[in-house]
Amino acid sequence: MKTVTLEAAKNDLGRLVDDAARGEEIIIARAGRPVARLVTLSPAAESQPRTLGRLAGRIRVPDDFD
Repeated sequence: MKTVTLEAAKNDLGRLVDDAARGEEIIIARAGRPVARLVTLSPAAESQPRTLGRLAGRIRVPDDFD
């Protein structure tokens, strides 16, 4: 894990994204305080497209639902 300033992140975002894609966690700090974290997407975050009707029969909606 490495920490960079917001200014450094603005100037070198492409390299930081490459580092994150390789699994490195980057903390972005403003005025010495961590404000953001840049990480790679997990496989779960890259979900499969939703399938219509996938939950059919598993959810009940009451008749009086508006």
